[in-house]
Amino acid sequence: MKQIIAMGGGGFSMEPDNLSLDQYILNQSKREQPRICFLPTASGDSQNYIQRFYHAFQTLDCVPSHLSLFKPPPSDLASFVMEMDVIYVGGGNTRNLLVLWKEWGLDQILREAWKNGVVLAGLSAGAICWFEEGVTDSAGPLTSLKSLGFLQGSFCPHYDGEKDRRPAYHQLISNKFLCSGYTADDGAALHFINDQLFQTVSSRSGAKAYRVMMAEHEIAEISLPVKYLG
Repeated sequence: MKQIIAMGGGGFSMEPDNLSLDQYILNQSKREQPRICFLPTASGDSQNYIQRFYHAFQTLDCVPSHLSLFKPPPSDLASFVMEMDVIYVGGGNTRNLLVLWKEWGLDQILREAWKNGVVLAGLSAGAICWFEEGVTDSAGPLTSLKSLGFLQGSFCPHYDGEKDRRPAYHQLISNKFLCSGYTADDGAALHFINDQLFQTVSSRSGAKAYRVMMAEHEIAEISLPVKYLG
């Protein structure tokens, strides 16, 4: 079973006192103590970010680790990744993340891991990366960016958390710079199973997610049902 959990925002990065999304991600592995690996590539392997990951996940029933591409990684990247139950990708610069992953061949390794049942998850840049394309501020102004294409469509994170995200996403789709896709508020996550949206969950009441597309020459937002984890 292939699984991807794409967060608009939230998790330990943004809600250190509310780890319900992080626990939800761990629960999908079905292992009692899942092995979870944090990929902080998009942040330039920020040590503070890595420390916050361990601080959060050491309170949960799992075996946390991280993978750095800025220091010598394991000699056999594929074996290291395949041993994990969950891969959790942090936020930051999506463009840099994609460049580094492709240089190291990690994009293909992650695709194989996904096909072999490793749960893939992440927020912001760590969510955009799984789709065909997304809205990013990696180069400054919000613009479109081609991504890995594990999932069909585009993705826009921080839909309610950053005031320019929603109008930018609408404009990019209207002008055909992006295909139709999904968006999620901070605290909301889209859970895909075998390429199809299974359900949407949230760590805070009122967090929403949408399917966004063109309909009769206008942008249409279709609100998705959200299961509150609180």
